[in-house]
Amino acid sequence: MKSLKERILELKKEKNAVILAHYYQEADIQDVADYVGDSLGLSQEAMKVDADIILFAGVHFMAETAKILNPTKKVILPDLKAGCSLAESCPADTFKEFTAAHPDHIVITYVNCSAEVKALTDIVVTSSNAVKIVESIPLDKPIIFAPDKNLGKYVMEKTGRKMLLWDGSCVVHEAFSLDKLVALYKQNPDAEIIAHPESETHILKTANYIGSTAGMINYVKTNPSNKFIVATEAGILHKMRQEVPNKILIPAPSNEDNTCACSECGYMKMNTLQKVYDCLLNETPEIDVPDDIREKALIPIERMLELS
Repeated sequence: MKSLKERILELKKEKNAVILAHYYQEADIQDVADYVGDSLGLSQEAMKVDADIILFAGVHFMAETAKILNPTKKVILPDLKAGCSLAESCPADTFKEFTAAHPDHIVITYVNCSAEVKALTDIVVTSSNAVKIVESIPLDKPIIFAPDKNLGKYVMEKTGRKMLLWDGSCVVHEAFSLDKLVALYKQNPDAEIIAHPESETHILKTANYIGSTAGMINYVKTNPSNKFIVATEAGILHKMRQEVPNKILIPAPSNEDNTCACSECGYMKMNTLQKVYDCLLNETPEIDVPDDIREKALIPIERMLELS
């Protein structure tokens, strides 16, 4: 019998489909993907797709973004329940009231939000380009930054710009335990700590490097150090280990006493290799974004891609 991976690869050819996967997906899914990346890379890659079907192995807002960029293509998601705690922390109706109360502000939202929130936005950003884009805004223009308050605080510190922050956060990146991290570092004083800017400020203050998932991978590839403590979702370690097989990579510990002793996104892990196969076979669940929302949401995404 053919393996599940082989059957998925055959289905991709048969249906003229591509699989885009986020770094936080399980290793088996990353292995069958045509492209593995972070939010910015996936957005850029989605624009290049010439296949008929895009299977997005990630979470709901990512598949929505692919559909916004590719309205004529069929976009499918292995599990429709694969959401995002950060996106859910910013309901569109409440956010609309918030922006309406500050009509003079430029609205910048992190890509980790719903299509409806993007439609209320002037410019979308990712963790890769947030600092650059905020720096491009004229100093006399006040800024709303949503939904991630931790990324917002980091951007404020890097740019010196005061921004009005929405009070949202990612449960995965807020799960890191400072006490456990310090204890782990004491056991590995030769390690460098690298962290994602969605992490809380006290975690970022320990880091030798702060950056997006793609930035973190590039850092471990180019840095001469041989050992790294990695403070982001543990799924990134699969790609990192492929890129630097001779280096030691240690997941930063979380407050939760789980089996991996690291921080994992339950939403990301809802997608499985079997669900990827079933999704391709049946071409469902399909992601749809209403035209009025899609057209408004496309504008800030295109602005981001131009500035990137």
